[in-house]
Amino acid sequence: MAATDVVSAGTTQTGAATGAGRWIEHWDPEDEVFWETTGRRVARRNLAWSVLAEHLGFSVWVLWSVSAALLAKAGFAFTPQQLFWLVAVPNLVGSLLRLPYTFAVPRFGGRNWTVVSALLLLVPTLLFAYVVQQPGTPYWVFVAIAATAGVGGGNFASSMANINHCYPVRRKGAALGLNAAGGNAGVAVIQLFLPVVVGGAGLFGLVKGSEALDLPRAGFLYAGLALVAAAAAYFFMDNLRTAHSTPREQLAVVRYRHTWVMAFLYIGTFGSFIGYSSAMPLLIRLNFWNQPVPTVPGIGINFVYYAFLGALVGSAARPFGGWLADRFGGARVTLAGFLAMVVGTLAVLATLVQLSPVPKPTGVPDPATFEYSDAVRAAVDDNAAVFPLFLAAFLFVFAATGIANGSAYRMIPAIWKGHYAARTGAPGSPERRLAERRAAKESSAVLGLVGAVGAMGGFLVPITFGAPWVSDPVAATKSAFVVFTGFYVVCLAVTWAVYLRKGAALAEVRV
Repeated sequence: MAATDVVSAGTTQTGAATGAGRWIEHWDPEDEVFWETTGRRVARRNLAWSVLAEHLGFSVWVLWSVSAALLAKAGFAFTPQQLFWLVAVPNLVGSLLRLPYTFAVPRFGGRNWTVVSALLLLVPTLLFAYVVQQPGTPYWVFVAIAATAGVGGGNFASSMANINHCYPVRRKGAALGLNAAGGNAGVAVIQLFLPVVVGGAGLFGLVKGSEALDLPRAGFLYAGLALVAAAAAYFFMDNLRTAHSTPREQLAVVRYRHTWVMAFLYIGTFGSFIGYSSAMPLLIRLNFWNQPVPTVPGIGINFVYYAFLGALVGSAARPFGGWLADRFGGARVTLAGFLAMVVGTLAVLATLVQLSPVPKPTGVPDPATFEYSDAVRAAVDDNAAVFPLFLAAFLFVFAATGIANGSAYRMIPAIWKGHYAARTGAPGSPERRLAERRAAKESSAVLGLVGAVGAMGGFLVPITFGAPWVSDPVAATKSAFVVFTGFYVVCLAVTWAVYLRKGAALAEVRV
C-alpha cells in the first residue's frame, strides 16, 4: 500500500493522519460514501493477503492428516488408532488457540498479528521435517510435534476477526465466506500435492511418483511459504484502530446466550468439515486399500487421488453459503445445510454396510514370498466397486458442511447488529451508532469463540473414527456415522427452534 493510500484510508474527517506502524485511524465501512471511495479498495487488498496467510495456516494444520497415511511406507509401524490420534491432536490444539488468536487482532492489529502467526508456522513445519527422518522416534514425540501444527488452526480465528472489521454488515457474508474458503482450500491443496511433493504418488500422469519417499521436503516447502506470507502481510496489510478492544471487553460475549448456541451449531458445520477433511485419507486407506506388507505394492483404492476432493468441495461451497445467507437469511440456509448433512451421512452409511470383510494374513508375512490370495483380491475388488457411491455421498456431505459454514458465520454479525444493537436507541441516533460499533467488535470476538468451540469437532471426528473400544476399523467407521447423523438431527432442531420457529425472538430479524 502506497503512502498516499495510508493517508487517504487513514484520515479522520478533521484530516488527522495515521500513526506509525501502518495503523488506519478512521474506518467506517457502514458509511457508503467512505466505502465506495476508500474502504472497498483497502478491504479487498487486506482480504487477498489474509487469504494467503490463512490458506497456509490450514495446510500446516492438516499436514499430518495426509502424511499419517504415508508413515507406514516411510517405515513407521503405527496402529490405526495411533494414526487417528496424530490426525486429531493438531485439531484439538488449533481449537484451543483460536480464542487467544482472536484476542490478538484488537490487541496487536490485524496486519501485525498476521506477520507473527505466519512466522509461527515455522515451528511445526521444521519439526515435521526433522522427525520424519528419525524412524526410531518414540510415538509420544510424534504426538507432541503434531500438536504444534495446531498454530495453523489458530490463524483462521485471527484472520476472520480481522476481515470482519474490514467489511460492512451487508457484505460480510460474501467476504467472510471468501476468506474462509481460501483458508479451507489449504486442506485440499496439501492433500493433493503433498504426496506428489514427497514423491509418494504421481499426479494424473503429469508427474510420476517414486518408491522412495522424501517427507522432509514438504516441511521445508511450507516453511519457505510461511516466510513469503509473513513478508506479504508486513508490506501489504493494515491495522485498524477502530478494531481495538481489551480482552475484558471481548470476553464479555460469553454472557450472551447466542454465543453458545452458535458455537454448538458450528461444531456441526465447521467441526464436521475439518474433522472429515483430516480423517478422509485414513478412511479411504483403511476401508478401500489393502497393503499388509509395506514393501509390496498395495491393491484397491489409493487415497492420494481422492482424499483432497472433500476439502476442495467443502471449501468451494463455503462462499456460496455466505452468498445464499446474504440473500435468504443465514438461519434458513444453515437449516437446509443440516438437513442435507443428515441425508448425506445416511447415504455414506448405506455404502459402508455394503463393504466386504477383507481376510487378514495369519502371522507375519514374508515380503519375499508374499502374494495376495484370491479371497483378498475378490473382497478388495468388491469394495472398490462400492467406492464411487461412497465418494459421491461423502462429497455431498462436504458440500453441505461448506454451505452451512458460510451461512452460520454470516448469522453472527447479523444477530449482533439486528438483535443486540437494534435494542439501543432509534435508527441513526448516536446511541444506535455506538451500539452498532460495539456490536461489530463483539461479533468479531464471537467469531473467534465460536470458531474455537466449533473446531473441537475436528478433534472429536477422527477420535470417533478411531474409537479404541471398536477393534475393527470398518465397524468403527459405521458406528461413527450413526453418531454423526444423530448429532445433525439435534443441530437441525436447535436451528429451527431458536432462529426460525414462529414466535422466536430472532425469526423476524432473518439472521
